[in-house]
Amino acid sequence: MGNTMTPRRHGIRMLVALIAMSTGSLLPACWAASQKVARPNFILIIGDDISIDDFGAYGHPHIRTPNVDRLAASGMRFNNAYLTTSSCSPTRSSVITGRYPHNTGAPELHQPLPEGQVMFPLELKKVGYYTAAYGKWHLGEYARMAFDATGNRLPRDEDPGGEGRWVELLQQRPKDKPFFMWFASNDAHRIWHADRGAEPHQLSDVVVPPYMVDTPETRKDLAQYYDEIQRLDRYTGLVVEELKKQKILDNTVIIFMADNGRPFPRAKTWLYDSGIKTPFIVHWPAGIRKKGAVTDSLVSVLDIAPTILKAAAVAVPESMQGVSMAPVFEDPRAVIREYAFAERNWHDVEGHARLLRWKNWVYIRNFRPELPGLAAGQAKAGVASYDDLRRLKQEGKLTSLQADIFMAPRPEEMLFNVVEDPIQSKNLADNPEYAEILTAMRKTLAEWQERTGDTVPRNLTKSIVDARTGRFLVKPGNVKRGTTPGSERNAALINDPGPR
Repeated sequence: MGNTMTPRRHGIRMLVALIAMSTGSLLPACWAASQKVARPNFILIIGDDISIDDFGAYGHPHIRTPNVDRLAASGMRFNNAYLTTSSCSPTRSSVITGRYPHNTGAPELHQPLPEGQVMFPLELKKVGYYTAAYGKWHLGEYARMAFDATGNRLPRDEDPGGEGRWVELLQQRPKDKPFFMWFASNDAHRIWHADRGAEPHQLSDVVVPPYMVDTPETRKDLAQYYDEIQRLDRYTGLVVEELKKQKILDNTVIIFMADNGRPFPRAKTWLYDSGIKTPFIVHWPAGIRKKGAVTDSLVSVLDIAPTILKAAAVAVPESMQGVSMAPVFEDPRAVIREYAFAERNWHDVEGHARLLRWKNWVYIRNFRPELPGLAAGQAKAGVASYDDLRRLKQEGKLTSLQADIFMAPRPEEMLFNVVEDPIQSKNLADNPEYAEILTAMRKTLAEWQERTGDTVPRNLTKSIVDARTGRFLVKPGNVKRGTTPGSERNAALINDPGPR
């Protein structure tokens, strides 16, 4: 037949080539060779209040997460995925816009996303994707325009975040469109709900972090937290099974992550890795070259939006400050960024700090060092793990690491080698041996703040929880906002990503 080719086949090949070029060769060669121009589907599963090492895939010996572990075993596990903040709603605003919290205009807890922000699900919707979101929200009314369908939670204890509807939504979707699903679980957020029909974790299953105290009450608190992770894992497995039934698993990108660390001391709202590093697993049989790959490449949740858009062959808006992870899917050793930045802003208590991760180093700058580190998740009275720490503090029985959460004033600068010191117990900022590294990271953080319009307001939003007693100072709904970070420079209009 020589080089003859029908116009239709020629058009298909040209379209495949264009898509491959526009996505930075994201689509594997085998996919292009199939001559099928089928946009991938996407499912983003966001756990609530879960730290990176609380899954079997990340080394936990006792928490039962077989479904997430299987996603990692046949997909790609990221060991250095950083959130932009260790607080739920600002994280979600960052993910949906691909922007730093202070650039979204919603950097504090429960601030709605302002009108005008570009959202990647809306960009997908514009090109024919069916988009749906179900579960925990807090993004405000404007963000709902990015989805064809949204829903919060069901009045049933067994799935307080509406997880029981995930499979139903997949079944009821339009079958003639590619889709994006935003599944935002309420697990493992307090208050605890037992996983009905599942075997509960026992006190002997609990691994108590060294910065907490090993008491029966703390172990019970952690065991109930394990149960909620197990339930999220079960719902994740049901989603995968439904995709298999519909024969669309291979062409569906599943991203599994959490919005902040576990709701325990030194995790949620903190900038230590226990609070700011997220479990991050990508499962995409048609797009990840090596099954079961593990990558140490540094990524930010800012990178989710451009990754999804490029995979769908959709132009990435200039407003998005992240970069595509596509090179890492091809080669787990690929480097897409040198730096990851994160913020600590108001979350029930007053505070302002910034983080920079670079190579093996984490630099934390406390811009309000006079304030204690305590924050939501551990400061409220009645939380057993916090109450145990407070009681033993009064008795003078805490180790220096356990007492860290009560320290005030706090160091203005902290420097950690997170490879040699993964729990970040040794602050090297005052060690002259590391002065050069400290200076370089201080300079890079300052450059990022300047280019992205980050500011340190004099009038921060005040605490509604007393960090010393855990008692509410005002009713939770009566928050009077101060000046939010970035607002003095109109950072919501700045697109510069800063160093990356």
